[in-house]
This record gives sequence, structure tokens and C-alpha cells, in this order.
Amino acid sequence: MKTATLFSVLIPSALGSTIYFAGDSTMAKGGGGTGTNGWAEYVSTYTTWTISNQAIAGRSARSYTRDGRFTTIANEVQAGDWVVIEFGHNDGGSLTPTDNGRTDCSGTGDETCTTVYDGVTETVLTFPAYLENAANTFTALGANVLISSQTPDNPWETGSFVYSPSRFVGYAELAAETAGVAYVDHGAYVANIFDSLGDDVVNGYYPLDHTHTSPAGALVVAEAFFKAVVCGGIALESALNTTVFPGDCL
Repeated sequence: MKTATLFSVLIPSALGSTIYFAGDSTMAKGGGGTGTNGWAEYVSTYTTWTISNQAIAGRSARSYTRDGRFTTIANEVQAGDWVVIEFGHNDGGSLTPTDNGRTDCSGTGDETCTTVYDGVTETVLTFPAYLENAANTFTALGANVLISSQTPDNPWETGSFVYSPSRFVGYAELAAETAGVAYVDHGAYVANIFDSLGDDVVNGYYPLDHTHTSPAGALVVAEAFFKAVVCGGIALESALNTTVFPGDCL
């Protein structure tokens, strides 16, 4: 476990039946603004478990950690619960000349960077390290963890279908492998569905920009997530009240 970022948590005492979602605006209530919403707002239909959507707009793996939001989940989570972690949209960029507070340190392992953000010196970890730390914290508490790759920007934006996964998709898979937790390539499953739906339909799912989906689009993104879960044989499937979702297994 990486040790540059520490969590102070309370130990849960009972088995639970809650699915927590940790992510950015593509997952969060309210999405990225007017006419959009995050996909984790549309998962409750498919499970009898309690949903706790802890996603926050504008967050990266780094800023979510610094804000103490993983710690908040860790202080609530019960043994047997699930925590779904999905970041990537806000994790890119450079720490210099101005640190936006979200950019991660370059690399895929134990590399660290030192920066000053908001007047405070901060040790910055790599994207996989933040996810691994969180995953290790939750599994130590008896919870189940699923790391999910980020959703794609509008692949029909140019009029032709183009999906090029960002480096954070591979980083998420690496983090899951290193931490020994489940992984789904959510981005690939969304892209697969969007390819089949076509230009007009998918462009209608992006009313604000090329990142944030409408409620109708968010529902499709949520269903693509569960398709990935079912196709991947992820144990989270046992919390679902259906295993029938659109699309193909990849």
C-alpha cells in the first residue's frame, strides 16, 4: 500500500448492503450543470441495495483524496458493502507553472511530486496510487471494491465515431490489478453502446459539452456499467435484480 496518503477511519461492526459511488461530475448528482446528470443517479432501479452516491463534480482522484471524501466513505462503509471508484476526467494536466489542485503526479507507481497548492505544500501521488490507497483502505474494512474506467467524451462529436481511451483507462486497470480488486472497462462498454446508437441519438445525450450527459444519456451509461459487471462476472452482480442490459459482452 502506498503510504504518502493516509486515512483515519472507524471500523464498521456490521454487515451492510450499500453500494457507494466515488467519482466526478460524470457520476455525480447534477452532472456538469444545466440539462445534465451523473450516471450514478440512475442505478437504483437495478438493485434493491441502498445507493450512496458520493461523487462530486470537478474532483480528481487526488482532490477527492485531499478533500477527505474517501475517508468519509471509509467511516461509513460496512463489511460486505461495495465501493465503486471511477475517476480520470479531471486528473490530467501539469503541476507547473500553476497547480490546479487536481493534477496527479506523472507515473504509474510510487512516484511522488511536491507542489504548492492554495499556499500549502503537498506531496502528490500518481493516479494509480490514489486508487490503490483507497481500495486497500476499503478492503481492509471488509468492503468490496470495483475500480471502473472513466466514461468517454462524446465519440460522435466529429460526425464520425471515434473512441480513443485516455491513459487513465489503463491506469485504472493497473490500479485494480495491483490492489487485487475488481475492474470493469466502463468506457469501452459505453463506447460500444454509443457506436450502435448512432450520431443523432448520442449527440442528443450531450446538451452542454462533450463530457456530461443528459438524464437520458446518463441512464444509458448506467446500464453500460452494469453490462460490464455482468459480462465480467463481477460479484456485484449478486446485488442486481436483473442481469439483462443492452449491448454486447466485450
